[in-house]
Amino acid sequence: MPAEPAAAPLDSSQLRLEFPAAPTAVRIVLDRFLATLPVADLQPNLRANAEIVLAEVLNNIVEHAYAGGDGSIELTIRADATGLHCLVCDHGNAMPGGLAPYGDLPDSLGEDLPEGGFGWHLIRSLAQDICYQRDMGVNRLSFWLPAEQSGNMS
Repeated sequence: MPAEPAAAPLDSSQLRLEFPAAPTAVRIVLDRFLATLPVADLQPNLRANAEIVLAEVLNNIVEHAYAGGDGSIELTIRADATGLHCLVCDHGNAMPGGLAPYGDLPDSLGEDLPEGGFGWHLIRSLAQDICYQRDMGVNRLSFWLPAEQSGNMS
């Protein structure tokens, strides 16, 4: 079992979690994230959107940035009246081409749906102001989940 994530509340509107890049740790962090201030007080649609987006982002880091190897992930969130501001950092591999994926849906959407390829579409459908940077071996992905969002994906 992975080590318990280290939590550092910055104030009642901010939270910082650092944890191993492992599938089990991601699930533990998402559970803690949803139960901890400031997230626990968010409206249900925003909490649900945050869980979806963070699950996709964090699992992509485990699967692709670290490709099953060892490493850690740092998640910093800040809630305010406009929504939830998120910063995710890791020391894994850079995103291909140095850019966050566009989130195009897979070509085949018939009866034989592909197993993967929907994550970045979900992320881009629910999050705004997505910014990816790689600096001195650190991947930094920031995004904003607006409070005034219907929860419907287009």
